[in-house]
Amino acid sequence: MTASAFLTEATERGFVHQCTDTAALDAALRAGSMPAYVGFDCTADSLHVGNLVGIMILRLLQKHGHKPVVLVGGGTTRIGDPSGKDESRQLLSDEQIEANMAGIRRCFTPFIRFGDGPSDAIMVNNGDWLNELGYIPLLRDVGVHFSINRMLTFDSIRLRLDREQPLTFLEFNYMILQSYDFRELRRRFGVTLQMGGSDQWGNIVAGIELIRRTDSVQAFGLTTPLITTASGAKMGKSVRGAVWLRPDRLSPYEYWQFWRNTDDADIGRFLRLFTDLPLDEIARLERLGGAEVNEAKKILATEATALAHGRSAADDAAETARRTFEEGESAYTLPSVDVPRSELAAGIPAFRLFTLADLAKSNGEARRLIRGGGARINDAPVTDEGQVVSLADLQSGAIKLSAGRKHHRLVRAA
Repeated sequence: MTASAFLTEATERGFVHQCTDTAALDAALRAGSMPAYVGFDCTADSLHVGNLVGIMILRLLQKHGHKPVVLVGGGTTRIGDPSGKDESRQLLSDEQIEANMAGIRRCFTPFIRFGDGPSDAIMVNNGDWLNELGYIPLLRDVGVHFSINRMLTFDSIRLRLDREQPLTFLEFNYMILQSYDFRELRRRFGVTLQMGGSDQWGNIVAGIELIRRTDSVQAFGLTTPLITTASGAKMGKSVRGAVWLRPDRLSPYEYWQFWRNTDDADIGRFLRLFTDLPLDEIARLERLGGAEVNEAKKILATEATALAHGRSAADDAAETARRTFEEGESAYTLPSVDVPRSELAAGIPAFRLFTLADLAKSNGEARRLIRGGGARINDAPVTDEGQVVSLADLQSGAIKLSAGRKHHRLVRAA
């Protein structure tokens, strides 16, 4: 049993996978406000649902009066984290990393309060210290505390070697630099708790050991479970690709639909992890059966979307879905794509239009969608791949495309 409010609720909601010293961490959390961090590398210009557990545990930390520290990897992204990967990431240019960092900063503000108060979050870039490191001083200061034998036992290294996948010396250094980050955050901001996915356990433990050896201070690690769906799919991916958190990468409506399509077996778990609903209300929703399960899914979708995009956008998405699926309307808040009026005037083959609207990744996939009977234009089935779609198909200024029952676009003439 834990006594601190944060650790108790984190456990009840399913955030806790491993903890280095639960009793000592629990006591430290009860002693006062604790700064704790989660790191996010800058491999894309937006975070996605796969990053959401880390964001939500920082949100929960802040709820209970502690200080979230968001570490963006302006430095570590230049190397690439080998944890859970079968091959090396493509190295990004410094310009790409800077652009990605600017993009992902926008992903946190809907979830976490930033400011100068005791429990206000701060955002820190590890490039501020890693990019200035000298190689020989690093080896003498930090490298002496790392045993190659020990490093080879951690999953982030061992699994890559067991699969006989190449592990570059560059990536091998990632654990050392992440450990250096933890020590630097402790020295600069008093951070004594690092949180991350369970694949980060070895890196976190290495950082704790470095702090103990060099600073004679106890630090803590807490990992969250790696989230997969009941079907075994990796969290954060959909049939359309990554489920991005930024609305310019994925519309609030499509974000709502992602959560609405949750497997029945995942409803309770996702409500606990990805919404702020009280646990007793979640328990009630878990008990629903039959057709009422769909109401629980709608609540999950609306609450998760409200956190990421605001209550108004979530309610609009829910209403759009209701009108689209329950009343058969082509609601104007469906995701839309603009096509040059001149192209529509000349006529566009149906398969090509589905590709332009991002309802298929290629013309070949669009053709297969049509052949399989999954394509509709203005709610009418498309039976001919080459059916010409033109300005004549506009209804109230738009053409509604549907791929299956759940993916829709409005095509507008620009």
